[in-house]
Amino acid sequence: MSDFNESKSNVDFAAKNAINNNKSGSAKQFVLWIGALAVGAALGWAGNGTLNEFFDFVATVFTRLFQTLAIPTIALSLVTTLASLGAKKSTGRIFSKAVTYTLLTTFAASIVGLVLFILIAPENLPMEMIGAAAADVPMDKLGSVTYYSHFLSVIPNNMIQPLLAGNVLSVVLISFAVGLGIAFMPKTEGREYLLKTLNGVQELLFTLIRALVWILPVGIVAFSAQLAAQIEAGVIVGSLGKYVAVVLGGNVLQFFVILPLFLVLRGLNPIKVFRQMSPAIAVALFTKSSAATLPVTMASAEDNMKVNKSVSRFVLPICTTINMNGCAAFILVTSLFLMQNAGYELTTGTMIAWVLISVITAVGNAGVPMGCYFLTLSLMASMGAPLGVMGIILPIYTIIDMIETAVNVWSDSVVCAMTNHDLDGKLD
Repeated sequence: MSDFNESKSNVDFAAKNAINNNKSGSAKQFVLWIGALAVGAALGWAGNGTLNEFFDFVATVFTRLFQTLAIPTIALSLVTTLASLGAKKSTGRIFSKAVTYTLLTTFAASIVGLVLFILIAPENLPMEMIGAAAADVPMDKLGSVTYYSHFLSVIPNNMIQPLLAGNVLSVVLISFAVGLGIAFMPKTEGREYLLKTLNGVQELLFTLIRALVWILPVGIVAFSAQLAAQIEAGVIVGSLGKYVAVVLGGNVLQFFVILPLFLVLRGLNPIKVFRQMSPAIAVALFTKSSAATLPVTMASAEDNMKVNKSVSRFVLPICTTINMNGCAAFILVTSLFLMQNAGYELTTGTMIAWVLISVITAVGNAGVPMGCYFLTLSLMASMGAPLGVMGIILPIYTIIDMIETAVNVWSDSVVCAMTNHDLDGKLD
């Protein structure tokens, strides 16, 4: 009996050591990210042209690496997870939790934006300013966008083109079909070989992702320096006063108050979750693309937050596609601002209706840079609103897009953490 007790004590001691080592590693990583941000900002603010050119190069390299890994990560994660879960109850549980929390957080973001819009009440812009800025609106990139064409663009006409084009919504649709198809295939030798091959490729992909995360502090220095140089050079200019206060204020409240409150209500420590997911949030801030950030988001969730892989590899690709808290707030506030400038009467019913419209539109947006801007532009173009306002917003949209994307990825992390917490020990 004494041998058994000694063995059990050794196991407990080893487990405690592993937990303490993981906490220590997570704390050191968090400090490293903060240090990289500070060093990059200082170097970028120095105004050295040669150095800034080098940082631009490094930042572009890292962005391309993220983009290279993003689409395969989405596709393989959904395919392998659905193939293994199939028709099990786990699939429905994970999916329903993810969608429920996504809708709750997105509605919360939109409502916060509406409340701030009513309280701060931004005034109309001078008509001469709107008219002068109309030429700056990138209508050539908008094309003939309609509601039907937007949803039709999601339906692929082949299996390869969406992967090559980076069409996130189409990739998700194909991955759902392939994953469920494998799940319901007859259990033959061919099916097992296919699953082993896909799982092997996925493990290779995650090995590459972890290697990228390991060297990512170098990228963070470059991203931070690039941003500091742009601010110092005046590329990111002033604001439109109250309008920008509403947009950024809503995002700040969503990030620091609303989403942490969701975690607290589910019995989770928001500071701990934030620290564990900080690499992904930092990358999101600079890449301005939740899809490009996905490899780091998944690695942080699995390695730092220790989320069940069945949850992380199912929830996070879906959230990257449909969970757009920052986008919903931007669409609502900007649409109301443009309609106000056009002379529309913003009744209570109209504003509530636009809360719903903003959520639905944000859910259909792909996690790519400036996606929210062009969605709002297409909505307002169809209503005949003064698009010159969008031209005025354009120069400052870089900073708005950065903060929106960080909010989106933080929300993805929160949804994943809550789903994992709710289903802990309940998965098949």
